[in-house]
Amino acid sequence: MYFRVSKSLSLVLALACVGCMPLAMAAQDSAKPAAKAAASDSPSKWDIFAGYSYLAPKGTITNSNGIKYNAINGGGIVSVARYFNNYVGVQGEGDVHATKQTQPSNGDFSGGSLGLILRHPSEDITPFAHLLVGLEYAGGYDQKDKMGVVMTAGGGMDYSTPLFDHHLAIRVFQADYQYTHENFGDTAQGERGNFNMIRLSAGLVYHIGTIAPPPPVTLACSASPTSIFPGDPVTITATAGSLDPKANVLYSMSGAGVNGTSATATVATGALAPGSYTVKCGVKEGKPGKEGMKPWEVADASASFTVKAFEPPTISCSANPSTIKPGEMATVTAMGMSPQNRPLSYSYTATSGSVSGSGTSATFNSAGAPTGTTGITCTVADDKNQTATANTNVTIMAPYVAPIPRTQTLCSITFDKDKKRPTRVDNEAKACLDQVAMDLQRQSDAKAVVVGSSDAKEKEATAKEAKRAMKNKHVKVVDLAAERAVNTKEYLVTEKGIDASRVSVATEATDGQKVEDYLVPSGATFANDVTGTTAVDETMVKPEVRKALGEKHPMKKAAATKKK
Repeated sequence: MYFRVSKSLSLVLALACVGCMPLAMAAQDSAKPAAKAAASDSPSKWDIFAGYSYLAPKGTITNSNGIKYNAINGGGIVSVARYFNNYVGVQGEGDVHATKQTQPSNGDFSGGSLGLILRHPSEDITPFAHLLVGLEYAGGYDQKDKMGVVMTAGGGMDYSTPLFDHHLAIRVFQADYQYTHENFGDTAQGERGNFNMIRLSAGLVYHIGTIAPPPPVTLACSASPTSIFPGDPVTITATAGSLDPKANVLYSMSGAGVNGTSATATVATGALAPGSYTVKCGVKEGKPGKEGMKPWEVADASASFTVKAFEPPTISCSANPSTIKPGEMATVTAMGMSPQNRPLSYSYTATSGSVSGSGTSATFNSAGAPTGTTGITCTVADDKNQTATANTNVTIMAPYVAPIPRTQTLCSITFDKDKKRPTRVDNEAKACLDQVAMDLQRQSDAKAVVVGSSDAKEKEATAKEAKRAMKNKHVKVVDLAAERAVNTKEYLVTEKGIDASRVSVATEATDGQKVEDYLVPSGATFANDVTGTTAVDETMVKPEVRKALGEKHPMKKAAATKKK
């Protein structure tokens, strides 16, 4: 019995493997090459499993007492599962479990079942569950093998490996509960057997095919050229990708001026108005007469092109000479161009004066035009009434008018270095005043104005003196700004020989210990050009004698001598 069952077990496993090989090869041949993707993205279509199986039966036989079946360690199992989507499929399964019949408690169980299988694929681990119904051969305890119904419920877990291009997986475990009912007939040991069995299995799983659909057809559509004038040809080209070389392919094109059934088509643009146009391209693949029946067998695209209006002409315009005297003439030249070489005509207008001519050259007459700039407009038109304009100018000169003389600002000198003699013209001021004298010598009809100023502290002292002078007529009011201006004039008159009548003195309210020098050409008015100054009464402010520091004033020196 043991030899028979062992031989049967070996035969079942061999036949199962050999029988699955054509199925696997056929499935691989029919399947398109699959990318190495995660199992959750592209799970297998077929799973073929073969491995070791352990069976622990527990059952009773009517009219028998104390029957106990031992676990069967030697067993084999094969199964083939076909999935319809990522999760659901059908499974066929067969197993063989046998022991030597030298012991009364040993038995053998083998059978085949068919049913539903569910899985949840992931990148590495795929758990599954199945529910099967089939037939089971059972024997033992001197019972002949009989066939009965078996029901199987259970599940397991597969671990994916990179072997054989990710086709090989390991079934880490499969745990099933089985129930079978056998009718052994009327024998000394009984006639009916009911068995509850636990089956544990492990082995290898080979994945075939994929649930994922093939790569979808792609389509690109282009127009060349993309911008044309009416009547120019446009070629539409459709380029499909990911096509099945065994399938039939159909193209379609539709749009204004095009209707084609091939991968290329020419658009008739002669009757198209200027604007933007779109051509729709389509492709379908599949069996003849069934193209495009599946979503991945269809692709659409579009291409656009623009019909341009005839371009208007362009023009450039110039006048020669561009500057003339009143009553003179200038030649106006226009250069027009049509992008489509259409016939052109010219016309001219002017803001003043007159222009005669209708070709590329015309004559501007300035008679009656005022002086200044006169604008001339050149216009070109084509036979489509499209126009362009350009402008040029002619300047008509006015009679020469001499410019009005203006007061010129010269140099300035400061008085803040000599604290004991804050109104003295020092040596550093000579360079500035020498230049002023030179300017007056060059322009014999010009005059000079020197304007003095004082700082805030000096102005405050002057204001206090003026207030006291109102009560005491003997109080002398010292205006340092005026003294600086008078001393500057004195230097120009005495040291540089400038006529005193050509130099005027004034003060200004700005803050600072300085004198500003101005040159007033003949015809200029100082008061109009420089505001905010006050003329100095030279009868009230006398110049100081320039002397070195420590030297006594001549009048004070004479008084000291008289006292002796």
